[in-house]
Amino acid sequence: MICLTTVGGVWLTVAVDLPINPPVEPMLAKAVSRLPTEPGTTYEPKWDGFRCIVFRDGDEVELASRGGKTMTRYFPEVVEQALRQLPERCAVDGELIVIRRDGPGGQPRLDFELLAQRIHPAASRVKLLAETTPADFVAFDLLALDDELLTDQPYPQRRARLEQALAGVRPPVHVTQVTTDLATARRWFDVFEGAGLDGLIAKPADLPYEPGKRLMAKVKHARTADVVVAGFRWHKTGPVVGSLLLGLYDDDGVLHHIGVSSSFTAARRKELLDELEPYREAGPDHPWVHGDHERGQRIPGGVSRWTGTKNLEWEPLRPELVAEVGYDAMEGDRLRHTARFVRWRPDRDPRSCGYDQLDRPIRYDVDQVLRGDPAATAEPAPGRA
Repeated sequence: MICLTTVGGVWLTVAVDLPINPPVEPMLAKAVSRLPTEPGTTYEPKWDGFRCIVFRDGDEVELASRGGKTMTRYFPEVVEQALRQLPERCAVDGELIVIRRDGPGGQPRLDFELLAQRIHPAASRVKLLAETTPADFVAFDLLALDDELLTDQPYPQRRARLEQALAGVRPPVHVTQVTTDLATARRWFDVFEGAGLDGLIAKPADLPYEPGKRLMAKVKHARTADVVVAGFRWHKTGPVVGSLLLGLYDDDGVLHHIGVSSSFTAARRKELLDELEPYREAGPDHPWVHGDHERGQRIPGGVSRWTGTKNLEWEPLRPELVAEVGYDAMEGDRLRHTARFVRWRPDRDPRSCGYDQLDRPIRYDVDQVLRGDPAATAEPAPGRA
């Protein structure tokens, strides 16, 4: 059977005939503030990549995204590895990751930004990226093997079957490490962030696999920082604030745009407009109006394939407001995700809001995480997080 897709990547027909076939919404995790400690809980690293269920039926392989779309055409090297290393008929849940090996300090770490660039419409670009930034596949659950559906089995049984079925795999295919020891899990949470991972997943002992259900738990890193609010965007519903544009100063005194805070109620959006009004007369000397390209200044409004036709216009504010925001991680010099507004900080000098305040994870080698070798020595990471 030929696999056909729409422009949006949704399957019309599939090329595999297994006990479970795409599209399948993977089982998800709900966010919790503390690691669950119930007896029999299994802990594993939370990989920062693209969730992917690999379906293999003989010579046919399909890569299914979390949203139920096919990613097969974007990762030909993963398809090749699935044909080479996975069981002939199986459905394996896991994560696509890209490892950067030329970063600061020379230690390999996950790079989500490089992974995101792999989704490209041009076939020539897909081929080039598959060679220059190839993806690894990290397996963490087994849904089907041959003609046997495993989703009703408790997780420990599925894990044992996964280890048995994938016992011979080699990089770039991996089986994620797990532990039932709480002390080990807590150490992983602290240490593995330095390799680019963003937390832990906890799975109850009797957990079946239920697609689309949030039956697992995830614990992610949470931090706060004081940032300069130097602009805003309008909300699509009308003349109210849509998002605040956030900045931090580097060691040379250059204000970089690092991300946004945008999760506000309708009433709060109106209030914010009044609070920002005294700062809207920013003038032509605003640090983001033209940008300091020689010093690599990040400014708002950059277009990418992710913004599409989104309105990127923004309103400058005099860089005098300081806000405390919550965030989980940095991606280079910017926020990995949207920040959570906590409060205004009128007591802070905007010029004191620099990268040096950020919590720096210890540097760690992602290859050691993949090999199941967490005992290696971790070193503090100099410079920015």
